[in-house]
Amino acid sequence: MRELYRRIPKVDTFINDEELLELLDSRPKFFLKKAVEIVLSDLRRKIAKGEISDFSYDELKESVKEKLKELIRPKLHKVINATGVVLHTNLGRAPISKRVAEHLVEVITGYSNLEYDLERGRRGLRYRNLEWILKELTGAEDVCIVNNNAGAVLLVLSALAKGKEVIVSRGELIEIGGSFRIPDVMEQSGALLREVGTTNKTHIWDYERAVNENTALLLKVHTSNYRILGFTESVPTKELVELGRKYGIPVYEDLGSGSFVDVRKLGLSYEPTVQDILKAGVDVVSFSGDKLLGGAQAGIILGKKEYVERIKKHPLNRALRIDKMTLAVLEATLTYYLDEALAFEEIPVWKFLSQKRDDVRKKAEKLVSELEKSEFRGKVEIVEDRVEVGGGALPLQTLPTYCVSVKLDSMSESELDKRLRGNYPPIVGRIKDGKFLIDMFTVFEEEIPTVVRALKGL
Repeated sequence: MRELYRRIPKVDTFINDEELLELLDSRPKFFLKKAVEIVLSDLRRKIAKGEISDFSYDELKESVKEKLKELIRPKLHKVINATGVVLHTNLGRAPISKRVAEHLVEVITGYSNLEYDLERGRRGLRYRNLEWILKELTGAEDVCIVNNNAGAVLLVLSALAKGKEVIVSRGELIEIGGSFRIPDVMEQSGALLREVGTTNKTHIWDYERAVNENTALLLKVHTSNYRILGFTESVPTKELVELGRKYGIPVYEDLGSGSFVDVRKLGLSYEPTVQDILKAGVDVVSFSGDKLLGGAQAGIILGKKEYVERIKKHPLNRALRIDKMTLAVLEATLTYYLDEALAFEEIPVWKFLSQKRDDVRKKAEKLVSELEKSEFRGKVEIVEDRVEVGGGALPLQTLPTYCVSVKLDSMSESELDKRLRGNYPPIVGRIKDGKFLIDMFTVFEEEIPTVVRALKGL
């Protein structure tokens, strides 16, 4: 045993190894040193337990290589989404297009006119770069953008209703992701909640009876992540706007996911667009930038100038403001909406949602064909299924999809799932009815060879 301990190479031997340094590339030597320490510590443990009788430097070096690859791999990295859920919250929601990514790289790898007015040669406003396009697309009078829609709700309530009452239907007191609830956000803003109606039914007269001299806002929350069905009734936005006009009270709608596209074009049930809400006359509307919009995470606030100006001037706006990366992604993404055909072609969310059923099947057939050519030892078959949009958007609505069911005699479905999640890049599928499924609805065409290699390597 002592002889084995004496043969353990010094750390510097690995640190100065040219092959390992080449693998390290221009990264800090910390990673190589850490990899060596982990491998040698494991070796000492095995020697102490009598689990090893011999070893060589080359064997240890291979172990160091594998550990080094693991350590230098970014913790936030690409994942192949084979769940079929387009707006998968845990997998980053909306992917951006390669052209948008190219624009982002150009902006962030040098300096930019983030807050510089090139025409006047002095400090400018960071929203100015996005104002024109959002006004053009929606007809809004003014624009404010913060880091997410929960932040937008907090900012709007803080700026327009602190210390005063906000009337909202009981059926719209929603909980969004991460246990953030509308009543809690309202409490943080300093606004006073005045809930009206019942869970399943709220009438316009419920709102009107609650109006008093301390009412600052009429709030409508679009239930974009659930539906109440059956014996129900809610007040349309237009009616609420009319009530607001009658009493001189502004109306604010939290649209949630927010879309610039009428989803009926995809054969889905009607969901109000941002344009629809503004045409109905609301004073302020807010929505997310990384859901159906298909851009970066943001809370976009649009509306009447008199109210948005107050929102912009609130101190919270400074705390919640977005950075140049978000601005770059949003501007490049929003540009495509100037031509809806281009939006369907260039924005991945809409490209996926508008896929023809046959196109999804062709991707499934290609995966099966490539696996058969590679002499994959498992069993594969194409199965039909339905998939949700995800991200709290279009609840209860599903689209047809095709999945590739994968079965290996050597491992269970849960083990297969775990092994593929351990691949690089990880492949996240789903298990349904005892089958492991690779849902081709959200697999990019160019990702198919990677999936084939991962399955073949099992």
